[in-house]
This record gives sequence, C-alpha cells and structure tokens, in this order.
Amino acid sequence: MDRRTNPYAPGAGLQPPELAGRDRFIEDAAIDMDRLLDGRPNRGMLLLGLRGAGKTVLLNRLYQMATARGIHTAKIEAPEGGTLPQLLAPELRRILYGLDLKTAAGSRLRQAVSVLRNFVGAFKVKAGEIEFGIEPAPGRADTGSLEHDLPDLFAAVAEAANERHSAIILFIDEVQYLSSKELGALIVGCHEMAQANLPFLLMGAGLPQLAALAGNAKSYAERLFNYPQIGPLGFEAARNALVHPAQHQGVSFDDDAVAEILRVTEGYPYFLQEWGFQVWNAAADNRIRRTDVQRMTPVVIAHLDANFFRVRFDRLTALQQKYLRAMAQLGPGPYRTRDIAAELGVAAAAVATIRQQLIDKGMAWSQRHGETAFTVPLFDSFMKRQIPVFEKHKPKRRKKKRQ
Repeated sequence: MDRRTNPYAPGAGLQPPELAGRDRFIEDAAIDMDRLLDGRPNRGMLLLGLRGAGKTVLLNRLYQMATARGIHTAKIEAPEGGTLPQLLAPELRRILYGLDLKTAAGSRLRQAVSVLRNFVGAFKVKAGEIEFGIEPAPGRADTGSLEHDLPDLFAAVAEAANERHSAIILFIDEVQYLSSKELGALIVGCHEMAQANLPFLLMGAGLPQLAALAGNAKSYAERLFNYPQIGPLGFEAARNALVHPAQHQGVSFDDDAVAEILRVTEGYPYFLQEWGFQVWNAAADNRIRRTDVQRMTPVVIAHLDANFFRVRFDRLTALQQKYLRAMAQLGPGPYRTRDIAAELGVAAAAVATIRQQLIDKGMAWSQRHGETAFTVPLFDSFMKRQIPVFEKHKPKRRKKKRQ
C-alpha cells in the first residue's frame, strides 16, 4: 500500500493515531489539572511502566492537556549524568517570562526572578540572560544545598503563578535517572508545595523501580504521588490501536492477522505501531492478512534488533551482557536473583554489583527483594538471538604476586 498514507507512528514518544486503552489515566489527570486550577489539594502523578508501554506518549498527551488549559508548564527529560538544576533553571525562567514579567509585574513575580537568579548563581548553571535589574532576595535558594534551595525556588515560582491566578505543572520523563539527592530534593519541594497548597504539581514517568527509589529517597513519597501502572494493552484496546487507524484509510485487517500481531507484540503499544507500520508498507492491497504479518515479522524483528534493542545492548559491558543472557536462558522472567547467579555458575554475591549496575542503567528492575526482571519487553528473545550460545561465567584468576 501507499507508504505516504501509512497511519502508524513507531518511535520514541510519538503520538499514535489512536491512544487506545488510556482513557482512565487521561481522565484522572484532567481532574487533577482542574483541581489544581481551582486551588484544591492534589497529589502528583508518576507513571510507571516498562520500555515500550507508552509512558512518554501518555506524558506528552498530559502536557498538551495542561497547555490547552492555560497552565504554565516545564518539561524536561532526566538523562543519565545530567544535573537537575541545569535542566530546570531554563524552564523556570521561561515560565517566569510567560507570567508576563515586563507588564505590570507583581511583587511575587519580581521576587521569583530574584530567587531564580540566586539559584542559578548558587549552582553555577546557565539559564539564559536574566535582564531584570531586580534587587537580590538574600536567604532564598542561595545556600548551594539542593534540598534547601529547590523548595525555595519552587515556592517562589508557584507564588508568582498564584498571584497571576495561574498554576504550574512540572513534567519530567525518565525520572529514575535522577540521582538520589536530586530525587530527594524534588520530593521535598513537591511536599512543601502541597503543604502550602500552592498551585504546583509534578507529573512524571519512569521505569517500574521509580516507586521504590522515591520511597527510599523520602519515606512520605508514597503518600505524595499516585503511581499509575502503564502496562501492555488488553485485547480490545490493542485491537483498536491497530485496526481503527487502518479503517479510517479504508483498509481492513483479517481477524487472524490481528491475533497474530497481538501474539508477537504481547500488546505493548510501541510494538503494535512497529508491526502495523511494516505490515502496512508490505501489504499488496487494502486487506491485511495473516500471511502478510507472518512474512513481515522477521523484517520487524531485524529492525528492532538493529535499533530498539541493539542501542541498549551496546551500552553494556561484556559481563553485564552475560548476566542478561543468563536471565534470558531462564525464560521471560521475572527471575530469582540466586537462580541467575546459579545459571552463571557463580555465587549471587559475586555478581551483585553487576545486577545493580544493570538496574542503574535501566536494563533490569526488582519488584521484590531477591527478584530481577527485564525493563524491556521481548528482550529475552533478543539476547538469545544476539548471543546464541550461552556460556557460564569464568572469573579471571588474579595472578599471585611474586615474593
């Protein structure tokens, strides 16, 4: 069929033609936003899920909803090795300009600009020029301690928004990559905003381990946020995500073609888009058959191997790769940590550091103590294709020093 009219949108965070199966989450977020604008108490929201479950897509939709309501928004992605002050300062500066600094600026707005200037100076970050000629606000966001200064900055910006009868939502993707100090400071800031009932809310997304990371950073985090679990789509929603965009273009799927795609994708939204995209391009006419899906599945898998899976695999050391291969040897998971070690032929303590490194890199996670699972769906099959022959680990013996 015509590739120019292909309706599917595989990619990182790209909005699919139909955001199926997420209505409840969208409605919950809409209620939170309306309550925020009405000055009512609210919890933040942290979306949790595996890679490919559609967390970023959903977060982007919520961002669009907030903007459409006139809420002032800051949006960042927390990369590995990035610093939260550097990411936040330019966004908060943009919000302050959006609150109309130059026209009849209120006292809270002028003070917020001064506090931002203190924060930028304390953490030596760049936020663009601050051409305000406003007197400093000593004692606010100027200690160089993130846990003390970030709440001060949030409060100043939220007070300025409140003065303008507006509200602020901070959107952060990949929250699990924040350091424990940064995550703790972020939670403290949100807690203080909630206690003061200021119009400030955090909506974020991250891998499943984020809930535990937040709880470890600050024990009250479990009461500060809602943690919706964003998983694979159920049968009807997955079918709608696949079939409805094609129907709008006058194209139909045979039922067994749909069933085959749902089987190989396990209902994960990103994979549904990949299969839909490739099968559409290869179909001979406006009816997609099971044979079309079967013919294209090896092509899709090769594409995923070279892009979606490979980019993660290449970031790993040889021993980290071997650890994941041992996990794959045991099946789809989750796995008992001691069973992975046994598969490798070593004691669990000998590879505990490797396991933690994989968790830190976002390749594995632990739902329960002593348990490990992949954060990327279908990664066990990729590991078997990438390393066809599994070999137990043979630790290198240290050479004895000569006397």
